Amino acid sequence: MGSKQSSTVGGHAGPAPTDPAMIRNVVLVGPSASGKTTLAEALLAATGTVNRAGSVVEGTTVCDHEPSAIEQQRSVGLAVAPMQHGEYRVNLIDTPGYADFVGELRAGLRAADAALFVVSAAEGVDAATQTLWHECGAVGMPRAVVISRLDAPRANVEAAIASCREAFGSGVLPLYLPHHDGDGSVNGLVGLITASIYDREGVSGADREVRGRISGPRDELIESIIAESEDEYLMERYLGGETIDEQTLIGDLETAVARGGLYPVMPVCAVTGVGIPELLDGIIRGFPSPLEHKLPQFTDPDGRNPRTLTPDPSGPLAAEVVHTSVDSYVGRVSLARVFSGTMRPERPVHVSGHGMAERGHPDHDEDERVAHLYSPLGQNLREVSHCVAGDLCALTKIGSAETGDTLSDPGDPLLLTPWPMPEPLLPIAVTAHNRSDEDALARNLNRLIAADPSLRLERASETHQLVLWCMGEAHAEVVLQRLREGGAEIDTEPVRVALRQTFGQPAKGHGRHVKQSGGHGQYAVCDIEVEPLPRGSGIEFVDKVVGGAIPRQFIPSVEKGVRHQIERGIEEGQPLVDLRITLVDGKAHSVDSSDAAFQTAGALALKAAAEQAGLVTLEPLDEIEVHIPDEHLGAVLGDLSGRRGKVVGTEPEDSGWTVVRAHVPASELTRYAINVRSLSSGSARFTRQFERYDQMPEALASKK
Repeated sequence: MGSKQSSTVGGHAGPAPTDPAMIRNVVLVGPSASGKTTLAEALLAATGTVNRAGSVVEGTTVCDHEPSAIEQQRSVGLAVAPMQHGEYRVNLIDTPGYADFVGELRAGLRAADAALFVVSAAEGVDAATQTLWHECGAVGMPRAVVISRLDAPRANVEAAIASCREAFGSGVLPLYLPHHDGDGSVNGLVGLITASIYDREGVSGADREVRGRISGPRDELIESIIAESEDEYLMERYLGGETIDEQTLIGDLETAVARGGLYPVMPVCAVTGVGIPELLDGIIRGFPSPLEHKLPQFTDPDGRNPRTLTPDPSGPLAAEVVHTSVDSYVGRVSLARVFSGTMRPERPVHVSGHGMAERGHPDHDEDERVAHLYSPLGQNLREVSHCVAGDLCALTKIGSAETGDTLSDPGDPLLLTPWPMPEPLLPIAVTAHNRSDEDALARNLNRLIAADPSLRLERASETHQLVLWCMGEAHAEVVLQRLREGGAEIDTEPVRVALRQTFGQPAKGHGRHVKQSGGHGQYAVCDIEVEPLPRGSGIEFVDKVVGGAIPRQFIPSVEKGVRHQIERGIEEGQPLVDLRITLVDGKAHSVDSSDAAFQTAGALALKAAAEQAGLVTLEPLDEIEVHIPDEHLGAVLGDLSGRRGKVVGTEPEDSGWTVVRAHVPASELTRYAINVRSLSSGSARFTRQFERYDQMPEALASKK
């Protein structure tokens, strides 16, 4: 979005698939610096999609084309790289590995049918990688593992595989093991199913020494394939000592992967090319097609009549916008996954968006016309004639479409519930640099919100700030850069927390509003008693006037004036809370008393009572839940104490993890998303929700 390198429209993507069985949608998942984008470049070059592989360092890769991605040398958004391998279309979906961009990862999971986990042979599995693995597991995504960067100085494939098995479970099993040359470097692979060596010289049978080395892992792999595919007949044949042919094993391998019980491992080196042909072959033969992807449930736009669809090209049209970008040349670009039916150019579609109002996406239903369809290759758009169920395509100039929206036939409109989005927890307050930038800021904010559902826009009525809630510091940097690239000069300022006040003790107030200036004057007198109530009690107004001291028609006027002053606060911007106001006496004039006069008298009486009682400043307190690896627990608890937090409970979660619940002042949490990640090496996550207002320490209140 907002790329300085405008998208290129033109060229042809080749024949678009007509059969979902010939499509593979694979999302690349893994931590930053694991080599996902470099691997994508190697696959693109190997299939002839690009003439030569681009470089992350040089900023020439297909997937990392945004200025912020080039500057940071890491992916900051989802990108698609389709390629043709034989008769098959492989849609490779590259996602950012940094935790701030988990929204992009979840979009990639929605678009894909399998996930390819990329783990560096020099690093193994860390806590952040385990978090990504659980993200995939939560949606039931079939997974495989690539051990990358075999050429790194500290690369150790066997140790990396062992690390994956320890972190991800016993279902992680290698399909290939590295084959070393004389100096110990990896010059090829040994296939466990075929017991063959794959290197630059071609394919050759393994000798006795190699067969002996792989016999244990090979038996374990074959037994797991048969068991996880639940092929009882094949199990009987295997236990009977029969040799199982390669084609049968490959068929059961695909079934086992699709069911999510087996996670095959393939070593690959993007630089030397070792394992690249085998990986492409594994994607085609071992990964599920869209036909095996259980589709999410669709309903009518009003949420009724749930129905289950199949990836049938001749079925009703049902697609979803999984990513949105805005380009200075072509405008809004919507990446869509077609789940059912076939999308064609020059046809109308119904755009339904529901369930994201709290993120700044109001519910909407519009009919739009699809002028052209494209196959996206990074920022390049190549025109195609159609897009069948199971495939991905890009649409331009669909003005009402936002990320998460459903596209369907106007004659049979459908709605797909958006995928769950993480809660943004880092607030950034932005302002236009000057008045001339206000329109550009508003325009670009609308584009940002439409493109990025992990971003939330809040217009704080009490602090009068425009607050962007981001996923973390890296996300915030990208968001601000995109705003500036859109032509808006902006500034940031500290986020202010909305405070409240209440009375320190009971007090009485006398309000007298008497004016005489010719004609009808103004006359109203009232006496009130105010007492503080327990936290969360709200505002109570009690009428105890006797003897008609204030006419009945003016009692509501006093209450209205008091409540208006309560909302404004005695100190501007700090409303009063938790008070009981009792109206006990007053005076009126038969001619000069009025509704307005008694409103003013009520407000004056409240101010007088506040001056007598003294005010107590209250600050919002949030309850947070921190999910933290045990080795970082002490650091997190100490940090919470330093933030004036009160721990209310700890309990074990998964093995090696603990959940900490605490009440912490909201003012101490504005940068917590950054701090807790730093304390936990990027592994911790937390949630927050408003708990109550509590008294702020007097020393802090005096500085506000």
